[in-house]
Amino acid sequence: MKKIYLSLLIGLFALSSQAQEIVNQNDLKRLYNLMKGFYSSEAQSIADSAFFDIRLKMVPMWQDYEGYWLYIEQAMAGSEDKPYRQRVYSLSIKDDTTIESRVYTIKNGAQYYGEWKKYSPLQNLTLDSLEERKGCSILLHKIERNYFVGSTFEKDCESNLKGASYATSDVSIEYNQLNSWDRGFDINGKQVWGATKSGYVFLKYKYQY
Repeated sequence: MKKIYLSLLIGLFALSSQAQEIVNQNDLKRLYNLMKGFYSSEAQSIADSAFFDIRLKMVPMWQDYEGYWLYIEQAMAGSEDKPYRQRVYSLSIKDDTTIESRVYTIKNGAQYYGEWKKYSPLQNLTLDSLEERKGCSILLHKIERNYFVGSTFEKDCESNLKGASYATSDVSIEYNQLNSWDRGFDINGKQVWGATKSGYVFLKYKYQY
């Protein structure tokens, strides 16, 4: 569990140009492979009652489409048939040092809950079935060969959840572990939702090939 405590402070990372390495198609594929899998925050919830036991499914989809696509469901442990978050991610190279993870919702998405169980999830869907969350892309940078860190850009990701004006997401991804800190802020910059102490630590318990 290397970097586990450091990764909890991902919101404080200063990604200077010196820290950012050049990325290529091999890095894009490596990041995609790191992200695939089933994750749990159970260990963190046992160690700290401020965190919930959450299950995160991140499975490959649309393998015949250009680029790399992932289907995501996130739910409380024991309620995995009722996810509170459903997304599609599309990974692509944005510039020399940045990989962009675009974020989409699915129109009438509830009918597709549980698609992660299928060998080819959302196989019959098309791009016009998705709605991109503009401004909510995660911009990721390679720190080491198997370690990527990123976030949304400033206040670009709009949110109206619980009185928020915008949302931020800070993410780090490495072998067997994904850390995520999602927060919502009102127009005055006061946090109105999301974890307050630090991000969630998700440990991978099942791989996807």
